[in-house]
Amino acid sequence: MNLSLNLSLSLGRVWAIATNVFRETVREQVLYLSLLYIAIVVSAMLLLPEFSYDSSAKMIVDVGIAAIEVVSLIVAVLVGTNLINKEIDKRTIFILIAKPMHRAEFVLGKHLGLTAVVGALVSIMTVIFVILMAIKQIPIPIPAILTANFFIFWQIMLLGAIAIFFGSFTGSLIASLLTLGAYLIGNFSRDLLLLGEISKNPSLQAVTRTFYMILPDLSRANLKNDAVYNILPSIMDMFNNGVYILSYALLTLAVTIFIFARRQF
Repeated sequence: MNLSLNLSLSLGRVWAIATNVFRETVREQVLYLSLLYIAIVVSAMLLLPEFSYDSSAKMIVDVGIAAIEVVSLIVAVLVGTNLINKEIDKRTIFILIAKPMHRAEFVLGKHLGLTAVVGALVSIMTVIFVILMAIKQIPIPIPAILTANFFIFWQIMLLGAIAIFFGSFTGSLIASLLTLGAYLIGNFSRDLLLLGEISKNPSLQAVTRTFYMILPDLSRANLKNDAVYNILPSIMDMFNNGVYILSYALLTLAVTIFIFARRQF
């Protein structure tokens, strides 16, 4: 009975932190970022036909999906890296950790709240995208687009964990730069592995394999180009890629909790 009660209270504290993050971030960020997304897609709809009339429809769809990823990445970088540092700067961290709250609950609540914000933002931008494509009368494979956008959300969920990880022991600016670096390197980690295989150098191959094992392979979540042409991997491949991203996010959060639990305030 006590174990059940403690678990319930633990989940309640995680939920309370997540709810607070969601309310604050939605109020401050989502509206403006949705307007930014509309501006990007509308600009593409107006300008791209001037450069390439024949393929402008595909280019507009490409821009629309890519913009969802970029805008969501902005949230992960700017909000995620500041979630812990903001509490430290405002001195509210002392109140939070003084309560009967485990630091693991604090970290998990922050990530859950950030993930909910990203999920809401990706959903809103997806609806906007479909509406704008309908207005422009551009045919799109909606199931494939929805699948690609889900994997964008899943990728940003992982990057949110990485952002909180860097933010747990560095300043917000450095954490933002490191998170952007992780995003860029993660999208090319598979190419790095292939480069090592092409070199035929055993030492270089060992180095590139090690880096590939350590770095996230974000190309697993990149289905944007495939979705435009309504060509997606098999269900099993997508399932395996989704499990890989989730596992990497959970491992990152575990390391974050380990580091944050040892910080002195």
